[in-house]
Amino acid sequence: MGEKSQALILIVEDEDSIRLTLRDFLKRKGYNVLVASDGVGALKQLLDNDIDFIVTDYRMNILGGDYWIRFLKKYCSEKNILITSGFLKPDFTIPFKVLYKPFEYSELEAIISESLSGK
Repeated sequence: MGEKSQALILIVEDEDSIRLTLRDFLKRKGYNVLVASDGVGALKQLLDNDIDFIVTDYRMNILGGDYWIRFLKKYCSEKNILITSGFLKPDFTIPFKVLYKPFEYSELEAIISESLSGK
């Protein structure tokens, strides 16, 4: 699974500019990328595709926050998951790795690459 071209990444982000520029960045790095603007859209992508890595915002208007994290923990715990947030406090318990906004896309790509190569 270490090969980028085989990895399918799902980006779940309600802010259009972040979602689309991150998608384009990861595609240029050689990944296959799908996007969703909220948790409901992400559920559809998860049902229709074999996702290897989920990059998801924490705070979204539709199926975000604690319920989204609980869903991911219960139903997607075998997947690589990275939570991004500008709102979480460092002492808030999240069962996944958290990358705080603002972040460099290269930092996010390094986390994805490391996680997928260790699989």
